[in-house]
Amino acid sequence: MPVSVPAELKYTAEHEWLDLDGDTATVGITAFAADALGDVVYLDLPAAGSTVAAGQPCGEIESTKSVSELYAPVDGEVVEVNAKVTDDPGLLNTDPFGEGWLFRMKVTGAGDLLDAAAYLARTGGA
Repeated sequence: MPVSVPAELKYTAEHEWLDLDGDTATVGITAFAADALGDVVYLDLPAAGSTVAAGQPCGEIESTKSVSELYAPVDGEVVEVNAKVTDDPGLLNTDPFGEGWLFRMKVTGAGDLLDAAAYLARTGGA
């Protein structure tokens, strides 16, 4: 099954996506990551007001298969956490690029981001 990789987003090698709007970014995990994790049952996300650094762990995603670290895609301050996804972590499996976003942040520094084509090449997508 082809993996969905929206062209307008940026990606990390650790399977997070970033939707940049000025200096604010919405962050989530890719459909590839959600599929690999299996059924997501719990999220430990950074709190609003916390500072995160690009490439550093900032939370955890627990599924029926494993626990995986969540990495910050860029430097910045978390300004909002998606209450819908913390209440219903399964949204990561059903709608990772929509209702399943994780948090929003004010960006203060760039990270090592990939475009959609580079992310697809990394994940073996077509």
